[in-house]
Amino acid sequence: MSLRFVALLSFCVLLVACGKVNQENYSKLSAGMAKAEVEALLGKPTDCSGALGLSSCTWGDKNSFISVQYAGDKVMMFSGQGLK
Repeated sequence: MSLRFVALLSFCVLLVACGKVNQENYSKLSAGMAKAEVEALLGKPTDCSGALGLSSCTWGDKNSFISVQYAGDKVMMFSGQGLK
């Protein structure tokens, strides 16, 4: 295994460990927050869907994620799983 590969792998692990999908950021969420505030805190969502003024966005993956439901531009409710 080359030293370059080990360095790249270590860098990737550090990036994941420093992600924004964590308990600390989850605790900063609150009902009524604007969508722009949530995205400033968590970054760009992994996935979003919605219709008729309601939407749901998710950050993370199937093991560790934060999900936020919006009514218009405001947080209605949110949930998380596997956060550290």
